[in-house]
Amino acid sequence: MHKMIRQIAQLTVQTPLLAAAPVTSAAKLLAMPPAITQNVDCCGVHTAASGGLCTKWNKHNYGPRKWLEYNKTVHPPQEADEEPRKAYVCHMRSNIKYSPDKMWYIAAFVRGMSVDEALKQLNFVLKKGATDVRETILEAQQMAVERHNVEYKSNLWIAESFVGKGRVFKGMRRHARGRFGRVEYKHCHYFLRLEEGEPPQHYYLPEPQTPEQQLEQWLEQMRSRKVINSL
Repeated sequence: MHKMIRQIAQLTVQTPLLAAAPVTSAAKLLAMPPAITQNVDCCGVHTAASGGLCTKWNKHNYGPRKWLEYNKTVHPPQEADEEPRKAYVCHMRSNIKYSPDKMWYIAAFVRGMSVDEALKQLNFVLKKGATDVRETILEAQQMAVERHNVEYKSNLWIAESFVGKGRVFKGMRRHARGRFGRVEYKHCHYFLRLEEGEPPQHYYLPEPQTPEQQLEQWLEQMRSRKVINSL
């Protein structure tokens, strides 16, 4: 009974549309594209996890723009006795369908490596975000050679590699007995800066001490300590 009522309601909705449409030939009707149905419910809640960002949900979000502006910086001419300024290139990939918390581990992993070493290591990282990081490094490497006058593409190292939080879509997940749970579809932005030259031996400061240096520092602290209420 309910199925019959639903079919009658659909026919009553479609009949005025067919009557108002102009008379066209059969060839034009066959050439018309089929109607596109969107999988969005009436309440405006995003419930689809596949597909990433779409035009309807991300119409005016172009991602961060300031990072790429560093490539347009014009430096003043250098003096003859001044050390040559090393070339660099900034690149990014925005709105990656991946959690920024998970992407942070990959971004920190390649930080301070040479480009060849980072690409080699990323081949063995079994994470979804490693593919986006590897493609971003390859794009920045090509951009450095073609647009920023870098002579050798292997003479580059990763000076900066970090992640930013992107768009987060709130969705709904249905549970039993009429309950529901909230789900978040997270996106992230990956930022990269390549610099010409050899990578530093120790990227993070201060440099790690050897066991002998740690012993000397401890002895110096013990000798210079003050004993209270002593002669």
